[in-house]
Amino acid sequence: MNKKDGKMTAAQKLLLGVIISFRERTGYSPTNREIAQTLGISAASVHEQIERMERNGHLTKRSGKARSVMPVNESHTERGRDSISHSRLVAIPLLGDIAAGEPIFADENHEESIMVDESTIGTGQFYALRVRGDSMKNADILDGDLVVIRRQPVAEHGEIVAALIDAEATVKRLNMAGDGVFLMPENESYEPIDVTYREDFRIMGKVVSIVKT
Repeated sequence: MNKKDGKMTAAQKLLLGVIISFRERTGYSPTNREIAQTLGISAASVHEQIERMERNGHLTKRSGKARSVMPVNESHTERGRDSISHSRLVAIPLLGDIAAGEPIFADENHEESIMVDESTIGTGQFYALRVRGDSMKNADILDGDLVVIRRQPVAEHGEIVAALIDAEATVKRLNMAGDGVFLMPENESYEPIDVTYREDFRIMGKVVSIVKT
């Protein structure tokens, strides 16, 4: 049996906030699938987090009941309410993978949406892409993670961008050294990409948030 340590991860606080908000609106608890749809994650991930939070004393639920999960007491309820009172969740379209191919930016073509705290991304037009590969692992952008991108055609030196090279999309750190422009990996196994004179290079946007999977 895991020891109750009284601590929650940021993801667990957000999940608790969703449960509290749902209960305040409807008078009953959400199902795992409803929580998953709100947060843009899988129902299996929700189930795993709820199990951990129950073991750590943050949630309680009745076995076999779909709508029985709830905060274990009022102090946790207030904690969860505080975690969402200063935030607003917004839907960001998930357009596909960033390993290869240019994403289609028409809203009707996105495969699904993810929910992101608006305060973490600022203002602008956004979309999300799923990262494939490990070239940015030292920046804590791992295979399978989702990156939220603000649409913009330019970026500053040192910023992480989503760029298009010969119809292939990639996430790299922008490096402007002297008269040269390079896309820098965050993994010593990969080489920088020189795009100084490439006509097929363009910046699609700046990475403003990473959603860990």
